[in-house]
Amino acid sequence: MLMEQAHAPLQWKESPLPEPGSGQVLIKVRSCAVCRTDLHILDGELPRPKLPLILGHEIIGTIVSPGGGAIADGSRVGVPWLAWSCGQCSYCLSGRENLCDRARFTGYDVDGGYAEYAVADARFCFPIPDRYGDAAAAPLMCAGLIGFRSLKMAGQAERLGLYGIGAAAHILIQVARHQGRRVYAFTRPGDVSGQQFALSLGADWAGGSDQPPPVPLDAAIIFAPVGSLIPTALRAVAKGGVVVCGGIHMSTIPAFDYELLWGERVVRSVANLTRADGTEFLALASRAELRVEVHTFPLVEANRALAALRSGALQGAAVLVPELG
Repeated sequence: MLMEQAHAPLQWKESPLPEPGSGQVLIKVRSCAVCRTDLHILDGELPRPKLPLILGHEIIGTIVSPGGGAIADGSRVGVPWLAWSCGQCSYCLSGRENLCDRARFTGYDVDGGYAEYAVADARFCFPIPDRYGDAAAAPLMCAGLIGFRSLKMAGQAERLGLYGIGAAAHILIQVARHQGRRVYAFTRPGDVSGQQFALSLGADWAGGSDQPPPVPLDAAIIFAPVGSLIPTALRAVAKGGVVVCGGIHMSTIPAFDYELLWGERVVRSVANLTRADGTEFLALASRAELRVEVHTFPLVEANRALAALRSGALQGAAVLVPELG
């Protein structure tokens, strides 16, 4: 399903089977989750994608050609947003390859998983825990990973607020509860079904983003791409608390009084992931019995899946499934 330009539907196209180069693998795609970042690319909010482009950076598949890589044929792997980093810059050498200025990203700089086959750098593929089927594993590759990195940025917060209960938050609620944290979930005002969904996943409290939490928060993570939630979250966190912005794009942040930031509160962003994050998170996922809520769509219905995500009609994650044998 090809993106030929921004602000236009994806188009079904037949193309030759991609060939892996040195150090790459050819993957038969079994599932690919649909991420809000895909919408940001399609809407022109991330302005420099490779065009034409195959979107999709939450890929689960099996290796059909190792292409000189170290992974054996038939292995099941996951492919995340970070597709490549230089390994030589100060960021890469200090364990921050997610900030590499030359980094390339799956489904943005290189073709992704809205297809029957994909090519990936073998070094940036992860083995997938057996307990998760193909569809359930796909959201772990971004919703799970970016949520996990955001949680690490929240430090040892015991009382954790989550703003925007979508694919990432629905996994992170369970991870946080697994770690013994208390979770306070914030949805769009009036979204009772979303609040009930959060409670069913283990949240201690759920309400609208227009409501204060019942207790001061140690940290808040914002997944909704809504800049006005930053001052809202600052009001909700206690002194010394941190507000983590977990998305790659956000609407304009309104001006707010310094008093909201005072008291050693911190606002910070999260950028992508490192391979170390992936290894750590997937080890946790193999121990924890995460309930990954998915809604599957045939690959050819990618536009319908994107529309469902845009409308907020889904609880959990949308996942594309190529109709392969």
